[in-house]
Amino acid sequence: MRKLSIPLALLALLAGCATTSTGTAPTPKLVLADSEWRVTTIDGTPPVGEASLAFRPDRLVASAGCNRLGGTWSENAGKLVVGPLMSTRMFCEGKMEQERALSDLLGGEPAVTLSGDRLSLRTTAHAVELVRK
Repeated sequence: MRKLSIPLALLALLAGCATTSTGTAPTPKLVLADSEWRVTTIDGTPPVGEASLAFRPDRLVASAGCNRLGGTWSENAGKLVVGPLMSTRMFCEGKMEQERALSDLLGGEPAVTLSGDRLSLRTTAHAVELVRK
């Protein structure tokens, strides 16, 4: 068993060093796992109350100040893919519009732009700007 483990480990190591057929390294994925973000604007307007987004290794957790949204996530070709997206269902006066916008955005495979401690998520219908906590 041990003799088989070493070649498999070497094969896995070499696979991680592979290049594309053009000889260039593959485009790296964004490093969002284990990061937490504070929402600064939803569709250009500051959130009512605290709004946040956290990327765990296998789950995304978000809130626009009322309900909690969550689901699995991955990054594919510069887009955030979340799903299935689940949510609690409480009513919070004055926060439901921004919550719907955040939910629609996360379900719409937003384009992701990461620049230092700033994160931007955008679809054709919604945009959310965030800063790292």
